[in-house]
Amino acid sequence: MDSQKIENLWTHLHWLTMLAEQGSYTRAAARLGVSKAAMSQRIAELERAAGISLVQRTTRSVRLTEAGQHLVDSTRGQYEQIAASFAGVRELAGVARGLVRVTAPVAFARQQLGPRMSAFLRANPEVRVQLEVSDRLVSLATEGFDLAIRHSAQAPETHVAWKLCDTRSVIVATRAYLKRRGRPEHPSELSDHDCLFYPRAAGPAIWTFEPKSARKAKAGPVAVTVSGPFAANNSESLRDAATDDLGIALVPDFSAQAGVQAGKLDLLLDDWRPVGAFAEQLYVVRPYAPHVPRAVALFIAYLREAFADGFPL
Repeated sequence: MDSQKIENLWTHLHWLTMLAEQGSYTRAAARLGVSKAAMSQRIAELERAAGISLVQRTTRSVRLTEAGQHLVDSTRGQYEQIAASFAGVRELAGVARGLVRVTAPVAFARQQLGPRMSAFLRANPEVRVQLEVSDRLVSLATEGFDLAIRHSAQAPETHVAWKLCDTRSVIVATRAYLKRRGRPEHPSELSDHDCLFYPRAAGPAIWTFEPKSARKAKAGPVAVTVSGPFAANNSESLRDAATDDLGIALVPDFSAQAGVQAGKLDLLLDDWRPVGAFAEQLYVVRPYAPHVPRAVALFIAYLREAFADGFPL
């Protein structure tokens, strides 16, 4: 094949690399911003030019042949270097621009991240943010995300991570509910209350507490079996149910913050610390990469500043 024809296939090679990463014509086409038909046509053209099959197609997935994988492995590095060089040239202008794709947990995104987006976007008018709200732990590299917010016990070792802040779990209820049913003074009293809980496994819901004072700590943790009219795998839904006087909820501080500050919810059992219910740190993470776009770096810096103080109640 002459050099002119090879040059005409450079884009085809990049599309093959994207297909290898995504494992699907549909996902690869979406990443490239093209139609699935165009994607199939380019791969077919590349196979005709190579004179060998590069892709194995099944009803459920797409895999590369040995020849296709060899082609991807031998060219991927050059394309990554080109992308990094081009991004660096664009940023010489000093203006952050481009798309930042972010994934974050549902409750946190709705209650804390979403309301803070406008300030960042006004300050960086050339930047666009695409936010996917999901409690699913997505693969950043495979699904094309630049960043993820993770509510977890520790930073994932497979990514570059920064801790945004510490979080804590709290017990809340409305004054109307407490007037009707009484205010619990000890965790053991929760078994007599309507509790709104996050279902985590088959069997009864159990809340565990540790005393905050060193004197009481000698007695050890207290585990209480709770029940109530409502359970949900979303802390925002539990918070809303508590705000509607349905019972006592155990939620993260970022879910309770607005209701507590507005006087709609009271904090309960101040001498006790709920443990094991929700993670106690928030992280922002990104995949390892030789070059980080300016827009991504700025968004990380903004998040670290925006959440540095945590969620005071």
